Amino acid sequence: MTRLNKYLAACGLCSRREADKLIDQGRVYVNGQRAVSGMKVCDRDIVEVNHQRLRSAAASKVVLAYNKPVGITCTEKDRYAEKTIVEAVNYPVRLTYAGRLDKDSDGLIILTNDGELIQRMMKGSNGHEKEYLVKVDREITEAFLKQMSQGVYLKELDVTTRPCILKYIGKYTFQITLTQGLNRQIRRMCGCLGYNVKSLTRVRVMNIELDGLKSGTYREVKGAERAMLYQQCGMSDSSII
Repeated sequence: MTRLNKYLAACGLCSRREADKLIDQGRVYVNGQRAVSGMKVCDRDIVEVNHQRLRSAAASKVVLAYNKPVGITCTEKDRYAEKTIVEAVNYPVRLTYAGRLDKDSDGLIILTNDGELIQRMMKGSNGHEKEYLVKVDREITEAFLKQMSQGVYLKELDVTTRPCILKYIGKYTFQITLTQGLNRQIRRMCGCLGYNVKSLTRVRVMNIELDGLKSGTYREVKGAERAMLYQQCGMSDSSII
């Protein structure tokens, strides 16, 4: 059994807060009866919103891997944004992203209408890995790699970053694997050590890899790959395709 507001959010209809408003406004019915706040439902129940029956939350869960181009803003609504991620993906179901990327960065973003999956992916204490390919404006040294990997104190955030894994790729390029997601973390870390980031691409989130996905396109995460993602989040995927 699932709380009704969580169920509506899992169907991709709206956020939990918005679902509570729909319920309070009398626009939600369960098995022909007006829904009340706090009630629980299961996939066997008939849930209607504005007299339209919803598909089951389990059957309608969607997980996408999207290769965000530079210039796309990670927000659902922003009148000042040139183009938002919601506009760029243009998916018929309401999706939310798990872990933003700066407008100036590109690469992998996971989008889904499964609110619980997003919460577990975003919870910092879970230490989920995110991998990036970074190009900087100065030659990379052993000292730089060592300092970055041990953690860097970010004065503006008053926090020292967690130890992370770095790999030398080329004269100006390195690969970094983080287990946290502070605001503009990699750019801030590099800046503290006198380096400026020229390009930043996220190539992996947990077990999901960019793996040749063309810029500006997405693919649906299915089967064993999707099951592994849920497993790493401590969840079971009841709608494995």
